[in-house]
Amino acid sequence: MDKREYPALRESVHHAVLENGLHIYVVPRPKYGQQFAFFATRYGGMNLRFRMGEGPWADTPAGVAHFLEHKLFDTKEGNALQIMAANGVDPNAFTSSNITGYYFEGSRGFEENLRTLLTFVSQPYFTQQSVDKEQGIIAQEIRMGEDNPDQVVFYQLMDALYAANPIKVRVAGSVESIGHITADTLYQCHGAFYHPGNMVLCVSGDVDPRRVEELAREVLPGGRAPGVETDFGPPEPREVSAPLLERQMPVAVPLFELGFKGDPAEGEAGFRQELVAELACEVLLGASSPLYSRLYEEGLINSTFSYGYEAEPGCAFVAAGGESKDPAAVREAIWQEAARLSREGVDDGLWARQKKAAYGGMVRRLNSLSNLCIDLAQSHFDGADYLSFPQLYQQIEKKEAEALIASWCVPERTALSVVRPKEEL
Repeated sequence: MDKREYPALRESVHHAVLENGLHIYVVPRPKYGQQFAFFATRYGGMNLRFRMGEGPWADTPAGVAHFLEHKLFDTKEGNALQIMAANGVDPNAFTSSNITGYYFEGSRGFEENLRTLLTFVSQPYFTQQSVDKEQGIIAQEIRMGEDNPDQVVFYQLMDALYAANPIKVRVAGSVESIGHITADTLYQCHGAFYHPGNMVLCVSGDVDPRRVEELAREVLPGGRAPGVETDFGPPEPREVSAPLLERQMPVAVPLFELGFKGDPAEGEAGFRQELVAELACEVLLGASSPLYSRLYEEGLINSTFSYGYEAEPGCAFVAAGGESKDPAAVREAIWQEAARLSREGVDDGLWARQKKAAYGGMVRRLNSLSNLCIDLAQSHFDGADYLSFPQLYQQIEKKEAEALIASWCVPERTALSVVRPKEEL
């Protein structure tokens, strides 16, 4: 394994690439006395249309990645969640728009549990009977999401922002779409996306890096599979798809999500944009910003207000939302403040404080083994080096955040999603 040193963070990362294409990252921390392992594939709710190598394109129903996450825990020996929990660790998994990850955390039985993790994720076992049963369970989960105002207002915002990008598609799919999923569908998608060359293993804690590599070589299949290509749709126009979408639901006060459509970036440029966008959020919308204080004092936002940057293949955006008696007034105030910052610039003192605070927050985040491993994996899939953030922060200048605000926070790139009480529409 190669060893990468990060002096600014006093961190070292052991990295290996196996013959089958799997990337392994290990961050030893003997003093922690615990271990965290994260085994992930570059496959999520957005990966609906794909092909292997130069083969034909395959179209799959929405929700397959999430369905697979549920079913992979079923093995011939029993449920892997129960097996690992009985062996003293806390296992789980998640599916997002462009990644599915399986993990465990604990302080004993590491090698046995890592072997179990690598085995059940790489060796699927489905029957049509078990798939049919799972459809009912997931359908209930989907219906609960459709009744959740927070989920509704988010996906309504995605519909408003994007014309075709599959970020619009619910990760779990719909009750109708999952009805088309069969055992063959799951095997097909597992074969396409769960080969080691499309995956990453990140481990941290009281572990031996070489032993992690040895176990991966022993358990996982050898040989490289053809690369998999996903069609994420045509390039998006600069403007939003719809400036305003609204819906009625049983909520006490209006719930809103305001989105600012950005420009997608990849690799290290994408990582730098993420840091710049998060700083732009803080100086424009953060609790220390002039705008936040004004909106709060006027009763236009409350403690539910939150904001952030998100990027997936072919899309990037800043979103802010929460409860508000007048979401349109919040939108107007943000436009006005963005225009002011574009003219006058961000206050030097505010910029210095927010940059220092953001850097400190990322350093503190490294104290969590789970955050560290998941961030390393996501950064790997994005083609970036997560632990390079100290150097990037040194390079980022205030004018970059000002330029992002000036370019993104304008009416033609803004979409508003509102869930209103039933009596309001």
